[in-house]
Amino acid sequence: MTAPSEVATGVVLTDAAASKAKALLDQEGRDDLSLRIAVQPGGCAGLRYQLFFDDRQLDGDVIGDFSGVKLAVDRKSVPYLSGASIDFVDTIEKQGFTIDNPNATGSCACGDSFN
Repeated sequence: MTAPSEVATGVVLTDAAASKAKALLDQEGRDDLSLRIAVQPGGCAGLRYQLFFDDRQLDGDVIGDFSGVKLAVDRKSVPYLSGASIDFVDTIEKQGFTIDNPNATGSCACGDSFN
């Protein structure tokens, strides 16, 4: 069964990603920010992700809630991100947020852009 937040944004924020985002917000003492994911033109493959904390709510934003973390997706990015999953990994090889997007048909070597 799909949670209401997943239906709204089309994006899943894993428990690990929500926990890390919440820890970062708590560390800054902020509860007024959302985690925003957006798709912008650019990068070597044509499109690139932007993932950042935002205090704005844009007209047409789709908002989901994952364990108390608000996830904002602007209306133009929703079609590119439907079914995507944001995770947080912390291993010896890498640390950070990762995006698994079934809509990406290709990506560049750096992993920051897709098409």
